[in-house]
Amino acid sequence: MQSTKKLVAFAIPAGFVVLNLLPLVGSSQEHAKHNNIHSSNTHKVHEVTSQLLFEIKVHGFLLWASVGFLMPVGILIMRISNREDSRIRKRIIFYIHAIIQSLSILLATAGAVLSIKYFDNSFNNYHQRIGLALYGIIWSQALIGILRPHRGRKGRGIWVMFHWLLGITVSLLGVVNVYTGLQAYHRKTSKSVRAWTIIFTAQISLIIFFYLLQEKWHYIKMQGVNLCNEAVQPTDQEMSPSSKLKETSPQPC
Repeated sequence: MQSTKKLVAFAIPAGFVVLNLLPLVGSSQEHAKHNNIHSSNTHKVHEVTSQLLFEIKVHGFLLWASVGFLMPVGILIMRISNREDSRIRKRIIFYIHAIIQSLSILLATAGAVLSIKYFDNSFNNYHQRIGLALYGIIWSQALIGILRPHRGRKGRGIWVMFHWLLGITVSLLGVVNVYTGLQAYHRKTSKSVRAWTIIFTAQISLIIFFYLLQEKWHYIKMQGVNLCNEAVQPTDQEMSPSSKLKETSPQPC
């Protein structure tokens, strides 16, 4: 009986001590567990970020090659056929245009699949919103190109105008989205994109220059021919009576 009382007298304060220590032990264990989880998550986030950066670079390259380079070049090539008289040359230029535009659509689609699979598509910024509109217009343009009416058919003129407007829209939106993509990359990685921005601006400037040059090239050539003809054509006073009887044709410069 006496031993039982001693045991109870020892158990009660010991119980209080244990109960007081348990939260401290549990807190210590939870803190250690939290540290381990935090360390593991930090390592995991670092790995995902490295992989994500690589995927962003691939996405950017695909979209630059598609809408930032191939599509504008395809438009320039197709405009060459406007001055061609040979049907064979026009056909060759058309096939080159179709191949380039098809390749650009495939690259843009690959970039879209990459963004859907790996990126956060919350569409809370201009880059993602413009990109979504761009993908829709690209495939609409491809469908319109496939369903084009033949030359001489009714509605061909309306189709040409609509196809041209969509092509210009895709190129402009593509250029804008390359710039917004560079800025998004800078915000995400804090890396400078100044060099890439300058290079892309120089490329677009050259494309615009050739586009405007194509518009005036035929006029420039005709001006040269007219000046040449005026230079070799003698006046009435300079012509001899015998030469007036002959009909001369303009000589090349």
